[in-house]
Amino acid sequence: MSIATEEEPEALTKKDFTPSNEVKWCPGCGDYAILNAIQRTFPDLGIAREDFVVVSGIGCSSRFPYYMNTYGFHTIHGRAPSVALGVKVANPDLSVWMVTGDGDGLSIGGNHLLHLIRRNPDINVLLFNNRVYGLTKGQYSPTSEIGMKTKSTPMGSVDHPVNPLHFALGCEATFAARTSDTDQKHMLEVFKAGFAHKGTSFIEIFQNCVIFNNKTFDPVTGRDNRSDQVLFLEEGKPLVFGAESDKGIRLNGLDPEVVTIGDDGVSEDDLLIHDSKRMNPAYSTLLAEMDHPDFPTPFGVLRQIVGKETYEDSVTAQVDAAQSEGKGDLDELLTGSASWVVE
Repeated sequence: MSIATEEEPEALTKKDFTPSNEVKWCPGCGDYAILNAIQRTFPDLGIAREDFVVVSGIGCSSRFPYYMNTYGFHTIHGRAPSVALGVKVANPDLSVWMVTGDGDGLSIGGNHLLHLIRRNPDINVLLFNNRVYGLTKGQYSPTSEIGMKTKSTPMGSVDHPVNPLHFALGCEATFAARTSDTDQKHMLEVFKAGFAHKGTSFIEIFQNCVIFNNKTFDPVTGRDNRSDQVLFLEEGKPLVFGAESDKGIRLNGLDPEVVTIGDDGVSEDDLLIHDSKRMNPAYSTLLAEMDHPDFPTPFGVLRQIVGKETYEDSVTAQVDAAQSEGKGDLDELLTGSASWVVE
């Protein structure tokens, strides 16, 4: 979220955020749907077009700044968090959106992303997860499933995949959510919720790579499966899912379990109630660990904690405090007692 300027910005439309250059992803790529959702989201945020900045690293998803008619940076592999943070600290009033992939963000950029999330700048992080390296032509990525055969794992991957939401929560994310490239309405809702959050919003997006890992999420989000396999999280409501809304999640000791409403006297009163604002991360972590095929896959906002100071606010306050004490001496800083001459 960024602070609106004093003058009310002119009404914008999707067309205002659509550049004239050709969008070049593979036909059928899920990135097109995400781009469309972002271009539809931005006009509704009440922010002037020149106050948006889109920052990316390297990968198919990282072409994003070229396809948004805003300011932007296409940076280097894994380093988008550092650039995005610099932009936000330099001008806190800008609305900064960082686009990364499961490879760019969780492999070479994992350390940078960790520190961005823990510092909690008011930046929106969109992580496109397709469980493969697409730009470099189909090697396994940090989120690839065990046994996945790729050009770099011809006998199948033996790595345990990273859970992006679990990673974000482990970094003490104040906002963590999940959505899918196949659900335009849900993407818009989640993007707007992330923007409204004061702090880092981390959003994992299930994204299909039609060339190198086609239909990887079909068991969850495929047309024939999603009504029984997706759990849409609604604040203050029980965890109910299923085509007939007859299944739910309850707690058995410290473990979640799937139950059928009506069986053995089970009612909605027995189910967990979604509360994304719990300070204790145990609940949101429980949701993040729920995975196909044993559990439905949660979609929506898993965690949103308000009140934690943002990094740029802390830096600005520190600068203001230093300036209030009077002017410093640059020569003293550079050549004072903390420096020495090597002869």
